[in-house]
Amino acid sequence: MNDPRVFFAAERTLLAWVRTGITVMALGFVVERFGLFVSLIAHSSGQVAPRLHSAASSAIGTLLVAAGAAVIVFASIQQARVVRTLPVTDLPPSSRIGWAIAVSLSFAARGGALASYLALT
Repeated sequence: MNDPRVFFAAERTLLAWVRTGITVMALGFVVERFGLFVSLIAHSSGQVAPRLHSAASSAIGTLLVAAGAAVIVFASIQQARVVRTLPVTDLPPSSRIGWAIAVSLSFAARGGALASYLALT
């Protein structure tokens, strides 16, 4: 009996985790850049921005970007484990199992590169 619904459910789950990881990375980028925004606003009004606030938003934002990338890596690992346990009859005939994981890991690599960039600037 060929039932590819199990495989497709695993694919949807991976895509949901990738979407969540990208959202966490985007939130981290916004938080990290919020410190820059606060310092620009303070500078334009003639005030001195609190250095602790800028450093804290930078650290929290960078950690959120790294956490989003980690979520995608762990989801890809879990996807590979689940697909490996499926019988061949549950896999669609023309499925390319590695593509979903490769695309997911490319997003995780981009998130890791963004976290590195944010940590160094």
